[in-house]
Amino acid sequence: MKPGTTLLFAALGLAIFLEGLPYFVSPPATRRTMEQMVRLSDGTLRAIGLGLMVVGLVVAYVTLH
Repeated sequence: MKPGTTLLFAALGLAIFLEGLPYFVSPPATRRTMEQMVRLSDGTLRAIGLGLMVVGLVVAYVTLH
């Protein structure tokens, strides 16, 4: 595998691990959080998503440079 591909799959694996962590650690809290998210407007969810994507890109950029 090319070095960039290896890094991509390592990052993807870490992201999947972090996504699954709340379900394993505290299913009831995860369920409550999801119930609260259902009540948020589309605009709010988009803003949260955009903020998380920007933070993720900044962290990746700072880490790699």
